[in-house]
Amino acid sequence: MTDADQQPKRVLFLCTHNSARSQMAEGLLRGLGAGRFEAFSAGTVATRVRPEAIAVMQELGIDITGQSSKTLERYLNVPLDEVVTVCDQANDSCPVFPGSVVRRHWSIDDPSGVQGSDEERLAAFRAARDELRQRIERELLAT
Repeated sequence: MTDADQQPKRVLFLCTHNSARSQMAEGLLRGLGAGRFEAFSAGTVATRVRPEAIAVMQELGIDITGQSSKTLERYLNVPLDEVVTVCDQANDSCPVFPGSVVRRHWSIDDPSGVQGSDEERLAAFRAARDELRQRIERELLAT
């Protein structure tokens, strides 16, 4: 095994506001990847990490309170193995990352746009979290 084989895979999750889907994906991969991955997230615009995202991740025992919203410019010159866009708008405006080996697009519904009661909004965040977890387990962790 070479040194490169022992290095964690570097994965960047991109979304428009880096407030929910990409943040949850970063936390999930970090929590489920058992040191095999370095997970990052960013947005085309930086905002804040949504409290609903923090709450539904806490339900799985994954703490994302230390994560912050960042713009993708921070990662343009960072060597990455994979870039995963988790919303259509980010996919359409995603720049080329010269060092990336794999580019994936997962069209995940935006839970931030759901109106209604607290429970209805949390249900939307749980649905997005669970879909992200399934995709991460199937497409990233299984490799």
